[in-house]
Amino acid sequence: MKAYIKHISIVCCFSVFSQTLFGCGLAMVRLLKPLSYYNEQYGNIAWGLQGICSLMEEQRNRGQDGAGIVALKLNMPPGVKYQNRIRFAGQNALDRVFSHVLKDVQKLQPEQHEMSSKHKCRFLGEVYLGHVRYGTYGENEVGQCQPYRIKHNISSKRFALAGNFNMTNTKDLFQDLLCRGLSLNQQADTFIMLEQIRCQLEREHDYLMSEVTSRSYDRMTGKELMQQISDEVDLVRVLRAASRKWDGGYVFGGVLGNGDSFVCRDPAGIRPGYYYMNDEVFAAASERAALCSAFDVEPHEVAPIKPGHVIVLKADGRFEQTQFTSLLPVKECTFERIYFSRAHDVDIYNERKKLGAQLAERVLDVIDWDVQNAIFTFIPNSSEPAYFGLVSEVERLIRTKHMNDLWKKHTDNTINFEDITNIANMRVRADRLVFKNQKLRTFIAEGSTRSNLIARLYDVTKGAVKPTDTLIAVDDSIVRGMTLQNSILTQLIRLKPKRIIVVSSAPPILYPDCYGIDMSNLQKFIGFRAAVALIKEQGKEQLLKDIEQACLAQEHKNPSEMHNLLAKLYEQFTLQELEEKIAELVYPQNEDWQGEIKIIYQTVGKLHEAIKEHRGDWYFTGNYPTPGGYKVLNQSFINWAQGKNKRAY
Repeated sequence: MKAYIKHISIVCCFSVFSQTLFGCGLAMVRLLKPLSYYNEQYGNIAWGLQGICSLMEEQRNRGQDGAGIVALKLNMPPGVKYQNRIRFAGQNALDRVFSHVLKDVQKLQPEQHEMSSKHKCRFLGEVYLGHVRYGTYGENEVGQCQPYRIKHNISSKRFALAGNFNMTNTKDLFQDLLCRGLSLNQQADTFIMLEQIRCQLEREHDYLMSEVTSRSYDRMTGKELMQQISDEVDLVRVLRAASRKWDGGYVFGGVLGNGDSFVCRDPAGIRPGYYYMNDEVFAAASERAALCSAFDVEPHEVAPIKPGHVIVLKADGRFEQTQFTSLLPVKECTFERIYFSRAHDVDIYNERKKLGAQLAERVLDVIDWDVQNAIFTFIPNSSEPAYFGLVSEVERLIRTKHMNDLWKKHTDNTINFEDITNIANMRVRADRLVFKNQKLRTFIAEGSTRSNLIARLYDVTKGAVKPTDTLIAVDDSIVRGMTLQNSILTQLIRLKPKRIIVVSSAPPILYPDCYGIDMSNLQKFIGFRAAVALIKEQGKEQLLKDIEQACLAQEHKNPSEMHNLLAKLYEQFTLQELEEKIAELVYPQNEDWQGEIKIIYQTVGKLHEAIKEHRGDWYFTGNYPTPGGYKVLNQSFINWAQGKNKRAY
């Protein structure tokens, strides 16, 4: 391992990625040597602090609504603060966190003693827990930013928690805590999980108090007793008890005040989680590429956290990865691979290229293989690998066709030099024609303000498209269709092509997601709206009423008894029929352009051919990985049918 941490400037002039992605990001760094070791080895006593900053910077794509860090100092003398936290919300939150935690580092002297350095630098410690937030629910205020924490004068009862997750049964978990006699003032799933773990940690201490005192109480002082309990705290047992009713997708980490730390992953492996460990450091993150970049290691040196397992590092450095909950069929989120995660991971990059390549033959069929009058582009920026894959495969197919035609000429002895030259020089016209205005963030605006921002979100390169051209634009996914209609297509029309084909590397999103980002309102999905429009055109509105009644009939059942009733709607149509209706719905109102717009989606089968190891496809198929997903789907359709514009869980 190259023990290298990317430099984080005190001035905090960080690059901003060109696309705001979703899903939140977890970062954890646990040093396994004294701070003096890093000072001697790398000339940098703040090696760990800069490591957590680098790991969070590498995951800036996962959330820019808020950020926070908890730092824990080990072996501090009594009366000295040993845990510090900083959180910021809003614009430039991550930069402000970095500026705050790193400002004391420049005051440190290389020869300064380790304990003296820890006294002078608030965030210089051995254990770090960081988080970047994308606000899927609630206000974007500092109170919603992670890490959350519980304060306590007993160090093994003090802890901080942060993660990437959504729980489908938050209301049930909240009621469970109320039944235990707790008086709670929040219903956010992070807060509820914090309280559930706190309750089990209290029980763990009560149990150990009884166990330890029965063994050797008469030979121990009070301080020795609490130290023994702290040493024996079993975080696997704590999480096993706390997680019995959890239903959702999650990867989260926790740090106790005594130095124990853990990171765990949901039993279906829905949310991604990875770790890297050598004899100097343990680090965990939501993305493999973040660990590779932050610590300059190869992908094979980074391992996934096993689904349904927890990694525990005790204060003395002991490591274990143990199953803590019953396992479910593994359904890792494919949308992470299509869109959420950065393509810096070589596997994700290749998967996205293949997604694009698999659409090449259908695109060629639509344009009658006339690449001379076609120009390819992409809608920035996460769709770029799929665009490369599509263009490369189109060129391969065209060359193959020309070579087959040439071979037929060979039998007639009619080949000439021009034929060979044409094949050698054959290139698909591909240009970057669409650019995103990075200063505009539409998802935090509402109403007419949002609409105005969306209209100005993209700009185009004029003069590159001929009036006889078919313009083919690759997008990674089409969810709501609002940006496509009001911004992207409006801008593409300004290029005045003969027709526009929008190619989605993902299948149409037809079902709510409730595990990583809050997409529980069916009305917002262009795929659902298209299906409803088709049903009404065909005079089959009774089907919608039948589905509503069936949903109401199973509304109060246990989630494990529920099933996907909405599938009956989508069974009425082919993918091509949905594509045609979606193209009609997103067609911008523009009297100066009367060209054709066509939408081409990826198929679910081709999706799984490209992304073989990740099978979570519930937003495309309605095959949810946990029972709670079906409950959310059921409630989402009821809300739509009854005209209620609210969250389904």
